[in-house]
Amino acid sequence: MILWLHNNIFVKCMKKLLHPLLNKLFLDGCSDYNTLAVRRASRSKKQARDMFEKHDIPHAKGAIFFWPFKALKFVKEHGFPVVIKPNFGGYSRGSYFPIQSYKELWKAMFWTKFWWPVSVIEQYLLGKNYRVVVVKGSIAVVMERFPPFIVGDGIQTISECIDSENQTRESMKLYPEMHPITKNRKVIQFLKKQDLTLRSILTKGERVDLFHRVSLEPGGVLADIPIETITTKNKEIFLKILDLFDANIFGLDVIMEQGIEYDFDTQKCIFLELNSRPYLKMHAFPRFGKKPDMKAVYKKLEALDIGEKDDF
Repeated sequence: MILWLHNNIFVKCMKKLLHPLLNKLFLDGCSDYNTLAVRRASRSKKQARDMFEKHDIPHAKGAIFFWPFKALKFVKEHGFPVVIKPNFGGYSRGSYFPIQSYKELWKAMFWTKFWWPVSVIEQYLLGKNYRVVVVKGSIAVVMERFPPFIVGDGIQTISECIDSENQTRESMKLYPEMHPITKNRKVIQFLKKQDLTLRSILTKGERVDLFHRVSLEPGGVLADIPIETITTKNKEIFLKILDLFDANIFGLDVIMEQGIEYDFDTQKCIFLELNSRPYLKMHAFPRFGKKPDMKAVYKKLEALDIGEKDDF
């Protein structure tokens, strides 16, 4: 009995010590409007995928792995392209996609371990990538997410186009929430894969991606999607997912091959993961489209009485 009490106290102390650290590393600045039960039920990618499987919600086939052999087996069964990411975390940190070769696979398996020891491998779908913020009874905001990219004008080099894009972002006052596009080694290598350099001149209207991730840190941007353009069937499945977990709010990550203005079941569609603590600040800084008014959403969320916020 004494040993049990000692162990129980030790576990509680460790949780109190680890929670602020994990909060800072993975969830800094994220919202906190769900109960502890909801957060625990939707914390990992595997939990989300299991719920999707149970309720016939389209999702990517995937596997959880610690050792690389399981990931290699998955690729042999399902082929490329795939995505590898940590089983816990946010902001797309530690995620690698689209992985098209065994060389890229081994590299991704190695680097993702720096974020979390347990990793996820999933099939990858090339399509339109969305963050859908859904609250009880309504769709709050929807953003299409893009990796850093530039569009050529037939005159400027890629390097000059990057400078122009960064100046546009500054004039729109998107910083520091959005980030400038850098000309670092990763960008140079990504261009090299496309037989391009910073000195290349693109034809007018030609778009070139500068990195693979849609997250903000490497210079990714958002486009506001008007709620009225989303089909009724798509709205229904977004709300259904929220209700399955009895959540107050979720940030749903979903890829649709054609787009959110078409019913999800008439196209290839995969729900990627659930974010029980979505990062809401970014939605006030779209690069394209109208800035959404979220005052009513915040008012509704702030009125909630959520306990156990300091528990993990």
